[in-house]
Amino acid sequence: MARPLVAEINLKALRHNYQLACQQSARDQALAVIKADAYGHGAIQVAKALEDMAPAFAVAAIEEAETLVAAGIKQPIVLLEGFFSADELPLIHQRGYPLVIHSSWQVDALSLFFKQDNQDQINPLQIWLKVDTGMHRLGFAPDQAVQVHTLLKQQPWVKEIILTSHLACADDLNNPFTQQQLSTLFRLKNQLGTPVSLANSPATLGWPSACEGWLRPGIMLYGASPLKPGHPLGDQLQTVMTLKSRLISVRQIAAGEKVGYGGRFVAKKPTQIGVVACGYGDGYPRQAVDGTPVGVRGQVCQLAGRVSMDMMTVDLGNLDNPQPGDEVELWGPQIDVNEVANHCDTISYTLLTGLLPRVKRLYI
Repeated sequence: MARPLVAEINLKALRHNYQLACQQSARDQALAVIKADAYGHGAIQVAKALEDMAPAFAVAAIEEAETLVAAGIKQPIVLLEGFFSADELPLIHQRGYPLVIHSSWQVDALSLFFKQDNQDQINPLQIWLKVDTGMHRLGFAPDQAVQVHTLLKQQPWVKEIILTSHLACADDLNNPFTQQQLSTLFRLKNQLGTPVSLANSPATLGWPSACEGWLRPGIMLYGASPLKPGHPLGDQLQTVMTLKSRLISVRQIAAGEKVGYGGRFVAKKPTQIGVVACGYGDGYPRQAVDGTPVGVRGQVCQLAGRVSMDMMTVDLGNLDNPQPGDEVELWGPQIDVNEVANHCDTISYTLLTGLLPRVKRLYI
């Protein structure tokens, strides 16, 4: 009998979430961001589920793009961090990968590559010119971006330029910094007459003025809202991944008894403790505190004691006659992955992308 832990991936919900993103764009233009193995959901399976809907995909690096090409994906695949070494350029040129350019050394490397190459065989590239509008991570300062844009427009190896930037605080709908970033990029857009891409998941859901050009939905595709509960669009997202397992043991402990490594959990009264086949060796966070919600047979129970490598212990509360084999939901439609993340002092992104390969993915 196989270990019962499984991540069930609902592809219908995935398609719903992508369509919701597209509805926020006047032109229905949305890159499906499937980096980090589609946030732990399986990049190939996610791409195939969206290939009749998404005009393009986006990944972090060429290795991720090559995996998709090898699986038969035909859509353009944008390299969100561009290239890390000039050694990648022959393959980028061959495949025609659209790529983000964020630093002068990349422009120099491209110029040198195409200068050395046979000009009659140039396959012009779509360039996503990254502008640092205030996040100060990657990108050209606005004035420098104008100069780089002018240079790129003169190159025969440039097919199209798209201005792009990343919003640092879009998940906070009351933070004025987002509007400052938007204003900076739109000033450049008007000055240069170039299309833009600004809207990540929180901006797609919560900043309509950012939804121009190419949207870049990521976490929202997978049903985890980056906004606080109660947002009219965020609440329309459907859960894609359900991480579920089963109880493998049930025991009764007396008041004062301790559970797990270090005896962190101490029973205040006679308590039913269930052991679940899931642990940090599967990617469930070890830092989860007592009280982290766990669904058992449809009832919300609580983590009790430290998470082990392969198991975790749960206070079953007043659950009637729990038995080994009862289904457990670690996160999914009942247990919001954002709520689990809050109890672990992290974010849903880390939980989803941190799910390890030994957890079987089941696609429905």
